[in-house]
Amino acid sequence: MKEACQETGLTYDTLKFYCNEGSVPFVQRNKNNQRIFFEHDLRCIKSLDCLKKCKMSIAEMKEYLRLCLEGESTIPERKRILELKQEGLKNDIKKL
Repeated sequence: MKEACQETGLTYDTLKFYCNEGSVPFVQRNKNNQRIFFEHDLRCIKSLDCLKKCKMSIAEMKEYLRLCLEGESTIPERKRILELKQEGLKNDIKKL
C-alpha cells in the first residue's frame, strides 16, 4: 500500500477507501493478506483520482468503472458521462 500511495500520490486512507469500496477491482493479496498492486491497478487508481478531481462522486466513479469493465461497447456512454462532467466544470468556471 505504501508503495502504491507513493506511486499514485494518494494518501493511505484514500487508497484503502477506494479498495474497500471495490473501486479498484481485482486487487490481489499475498499470503500475509497485504494488497498487491500491479501496473493495471495503479493505472486504475490514477484514473479514479482524475475522476475525483473532475468532481465525480463515488457513485459516479463506480458507475464509470462498471462501464469500463463491460468493455468497448460502453465507450459512447462513458464519453457522454465525461462530456456532461466537462460541461458542469465549465459552468463552475464561469460562475467563479
